[in-house]
Amino acid sequence: MAKDEVNRRLALKRGGALGVLGAVTALWTWPAEASVARTGAGADPRWVWDPEADALLASVLDRGDVPTVNALLRTWQKNGQALPAGLPADVRDFVERARQLPSWADRGKLASSFTFTEKRGLYLGVLYGLASGMMSTVIPHEARAVYYSKGGAAMKDRISKTAKLGYDIMTRNAFEPAGEMIVTCVKTRLVHAAVRHLLPQSPQWTGTADQTVPISQRDMLVTWHSLPTTVMGKLTAWQVPIPRAESEGFLHSWQLTGHLLGIMDEYLPASWAEADAQAEQVLTPVLAPTDEGIELADILLNLGASVDGGVLSTHVLGAFTRFMLGDRIAGWLRIPREPVWDPLLDVAWGPFIAVREGLLPFPLAPAAYWTFEEFLRQAALLFLSEGKPISIEIPDGNRPA
Repeated sequence: MAKDEVNRRLALKRGGALGVLGAVTALWTWPAEASVARTGAGADPRWVWDPEADALLASVLDRGDVPTVNALLRTWQKNGQALPAGLPADVRDFVERARQLPSWADRGKLASSFTFTEKRGLYLGVLYGLASGMMSTVIPHEARAVYYSKGGAAMKDRISKTAKLGYDIMTRNAFEPAGEMIVTCVKTRLVHAAVRHLLPQSPQWTGTADQTVPISQRDMLVTWHSLPTTVMGKLTAWQVPIPRAESEGFLHSWQLTGHLLGIMDEYLPASWAEADAQAEQVLTPVLAPTDEGIELADILLNLGASVDGGVLSTHVLGAFTRFMLGDRIAGWLRIPREPVWDPLLDVAWGPFIAVREGLLPFPLAPAAYWTFEEFLRQAALLFLSEGKPISIEIPDGNRPA
């Protein structure tokens, strides 16, 4: 079937569904034909989790095997590395299946993705941190799951583990045997499954949540869109020139990431257009403030207060958050206005991008441009935690009361 005909049918399907549903936007209308699988059951992802991983981790937790599994998996660091001897058979079998790339993995697209990362790595570092990372604090399901899980009590460590995924995907050999992205994704998938088992036992979480089980397929999609879809949207808005092959490669690296994290292929968008359409349904409508998210945002903003003599002060990070996410979200997070940085970003950021991309000659007064460049470098190091040993481990409990 021709691509135009596929697009026409998808548009008709969406339009018909929305016409019937009217203002009921919470229902799932995104078609599986728009996914990398091109087919699927069409089930609302709010009511789908990760059955195989969930059953495994429930068993691992109930029989008290978490310390043993963590100690053994700590030595599994490279994608192609053999799994350590002594792992329980059910854990070993699951990990061996989960670490396999899908049949649709494309090495050529992954090479293009790294070319893109080489050129735009500084942008990506700060976007993962201040666009995607700060957006996570206004995703209510995610903010509450993070806050009330075990990692919520040690946020600096929790953030470094999240940042490892952003760092690993930017490496040349991310999905190759010598890389670490597959390991990071599979371990994160195990953590998510453990949290699904543990959080329903937390009176703090159950007292605030509107779910019975956290981290559904829809929740994972929301988080997914807060990363690549949001990042590409910002780069496009900044008019950063990106060749089509690199854009498609970047998307492909995140499609593989979603698959390895346990998102079903029928929910992963096949193109940027489909990603944008899905994000309009699952991400944009759910953004809202929570007490937990406000506290997490405050922790994030204060991470850089002592970095590099104050280059990444709370004030600068707050201004960049407002610039990237807008006044409404900044207001939700109680981020104060900055009399110097707010107008500077509004006026100088666009020319800075143009200068950096070679679209404008270097200005006669370069101080602000150097400051922006230095901020990008420091933010990338801060939020991606480059060079630090990080071990992603299965929790065995929730946040202490």
